[in-house]
Amino acid sequence: MDFVTPSGFRDVLTDEALRRETIQRTVQECFASHGYLPLETPTLEVFDVMSAGGRIPGSPFKFFDSQGDLLAMRPDVTVQVARMCATRLGNQPGPFRFRYAHRVFRESGSEMQATAREMKQIGLELIGETGAQADAELISLLDEALALAGVKEYTLAMATVSVLRSLIDASGAPAWWCTRVLNAFHDSDFIELDRLTHPDTLALIVQEEGIELDEEEVRFVCPPVYARAIAALPRIRGGREAIDQVRELVSPLGCEGELSDFEEVFDLLSQADLGCKLLVDFSVMSSFDYYTGVIFEAFSSDLGTPLGSGGRYDKLIGSFGKPRPAAGFAFFLEQAMAAAKPEGFATTSLDQRPLRIAVPKGSLNAGTIKVLSDAGLDTTGLEDPGRQLIIHNPGVDFIIVRPTDAPVFVAHGAADCGICGRDSILEADPDVIQLVDLKFGGCRFVVAEPEGAAAATEDHYRRLGSIRVATKYPRITRAHYAKTGTQVEIVKLHGNIELAPLTGMAERIVDITATGTTLRENNLVVVEDVLSSTARFFANTCAFRTDDRVIKLAQALKANAQAE
Repeated sequence: MDFVTPSGFRDVLTDEALRRETIQRTVQECFASHGYLPLETPTLEVFDVMSAGGRIPGSPFKFFDSQGDLLAMRPDVTVQVARMCATRLGNQPGPFRFRYAHRVFRESGSEMQATAREMKQIGLELIGETGAQADAELISLLDEALALAGVKEYTLAMATVSVLRSLIDASGAPAWWCTRVLNAFHDSDFIELDRLTHPDTLALIVQEEGIELDEEEVRFVCPPVYARAIAALPRIRGGREAIDQVRELVSPLGCEGELSDFEEVFDLLSQADLGCKLLVDFSVMSSFDYYTGVIFEAFSSDLGTPLGSGGRYDKLIGSFGKPRPAAGFAFFLEQAMAAAKPEGFATTSLDQRPLRIAVPKGSLNAGTIKVLSDAGLDTTGLEDPGRQLIIHNPGVDFIIVRPTDAPVFVAHGAADCGICGRDSILEADPDVIQLVDLKFGGCRFVVAEPEGAAAATEDHYRRLGSIRVATKYPRITRAHYAKTGTQVEIVKLHGNIELAPLTGMAERIVDITATGTTLRENNLVVVEDVLSSTARFFANTCAFRTDDRVIKLAQALKANAQAE
């Protein structure tokens, strides 16, 4: 027996534990000096309480207790504080200022990513106060806390969700479309957002979903003037001038939301002596659904994942009882320590290090080299790298990887950005920003079975209640069959998928096909389409918000793709 800790959990030995203790104590003393009082929430929470906040980050550990209640190990503290304020403190006038330092538990959602599943979350909640001063107070305290933890430089990306929600509400679009748009924002999928807001590609989505609309109805699922504004919103970023750009975009539609309040917060922070670079960025959207106003997220150029985040959530407490305005933030101790620089440490600016791009091997390689070269990058050595795994060219490092590994390299920060097929991104489910559909490497995912086996497969499902499906893509396969409510047993293989139904291992397969030749040669026929896939350019969430070279490359790639 190997006596090891579970995956994603670890022991903290003395030296690190002392450092953690010092940072935590110093930060809590800072919070206390500003009038924030300590509180503690339980490690376990009734799952329905956690789900009241909408999306839950990751997949929290769940189990039933002896009373039959479904419990979850807390993945976040804010929802618990909201529940406490609505129930235990419902009759007390407030306002309340709370501070905490708790362990939280999250699943990465992908077996391909070996990320921590237990982290120390340090945060503040300000309950019962609203306005720019309250929001600026919280953001200033986040900046102070990160400085005490040793983080000397970082970018604070800010926006207000009220503008997006105002646009969606005013559009009068159907609920299914609004949900898809919000999901695209939450998933940082600019490509899906463009599909949803362009009439031609929206028609394809309607067809995929089996929604019965004629051509004219499709074009007005969302009125074009609102669709264009929603598509443009996440591309707006910069300093204070970006707020003016948003106002110019949405004011004619009467959809400013709380933009003036956000502008006041930005001005208050600009006047303060913060250690961060303020960035107005309307692509920032937390994995939580409960934010209603100002939102913010901290990014270090040295890390692949955010330091922390927060915002205003004026409606969350009302989910549990009497509503109150509220705002808060949290950061991860582990992330802050990883981004911290020792005294006297010389930092390397982004323009002094090469941009790191994950380049796929195989069928997408030639197309990738072409689009990168057309975008103005020096691709010398990429066509014939030999045994080299990294090609060093002026201003850029090309990291040569398998297409299925590209999302993992980018999500972990080993590469700033990369190219692979949509299928690889869907299967890995990484925390990345999908920026450009490059329009090459087209293929489709299909369900196939032996010719003439339909009746036998249906009989198998009728008798046993499930069918066996062989695939290299279990996540995509599960998602497809979940839509139809079909029970399947997935057999994961790494190659020669066509053998599974021919040898009786499975009734069907889910695989990629470009021409269908291999299927025909093995007497297999397509019975369902799953999805189509082309090459995509995507970026690490931190690199996207701290390195302008990623934006410039995305713009060049998109312009070239649209010109073809």
